[in-house]
Amino acid sequence: MATPSYTRSLASSVKRLRLSSTAIAANQCQTRCIQQSSRPAASVSPSLETELGNLRLPKAVQATYLNPLKRSREKGYRDPACELHLHSYSVRNLEMFADFAVRAAYFLNLHARGPSPLPRKTERWTVPRSNFVHKKSQENFERITMKRKITILNGHPDTVAIWLAFLRKHQYYGIGMKANIYEHGDLNAAQDLDKEAQRLEKILGAKKLLPEPSKREEMHGPMNTTSVLDESFKAQWGAYAAMGGAPSVGGASQRIDMIKLPPPGAKKAVGYSRARGHEKAVYKSQ
Repeated sequence: MATPSYTRSLASSVKRLRLSSTAIAANQCQTRCIQQSSRPAASVSPSLETELGNLRLPKAVQATYLNPLKRSREKGYRDPACELHLHSYSVRNLEMFADFAVRAAYFLNLHARGPSPLPRKTERWTVPRSNFVHKKSQENFERITMKRKITILNGHPDTVAIWLAFLRKHQYYGIGMKANIYEHGDLNAAQDLDKEAQRLEKILGAKKLLPEPSKREEMHGPMNTTSVLDESFKAQWGAYAAMGGAPSVGGASQRIDMIKLPPPGAKKAVGYSRARGHEKAVYKSQ
């Protein structure tokens, strides 16, 4: 009958180390005697156990084991001041940071609602496994994005900004944030801006808000700022682009007759020349 494998391995190890079996037995006996002779731990009195059981953890430590506290909603309108969307690939990180955001809103006296789950976003890709041997075999990849939404109701814009800045400062890894902020303004915004400008004028006094004219304006005269603004506005909505799509179609600068002013020091026009179907005045310098 063959000997078991553990016996053969033990015998081979003894032969390699050149140890006798009696030495191994003595070591085992010593270890066993030491374990048996260890003194038991001192028993705690029942009164001390009762006192330790009645000890209460600090509120900051105890709150981590409980659900986050929330401020009660105020009477009246419940207008959303901010909607914070959190998204991550890890549920554990997402739940932890959402809990942290709700606790931060409580200490800033903000009424938070949530975190409420949003629909998951599942993305899949199919790519070749390799470019040589496994060229024809394909491999599938999947990525699931989990989302949570926290809504702040009836919050002051400055307090909401502080809350978002605090979350941004202590942002957890693997967490993305997107905030939609709602602010309510007055209908008399233009009048408020005028009052603010007058107030700044009184504070600054004789200081000029606009820079002094440059050397270019002294040499060539003041710049026509209205035309500069109009040019950029026209170019923004595509006034100089071809309407028909053909490269031969001219832009707005070629379709509209531009009035050319005479250069400084020129006399009356002495003739006209045609270029690209448009009339161009020719001036004779002094």
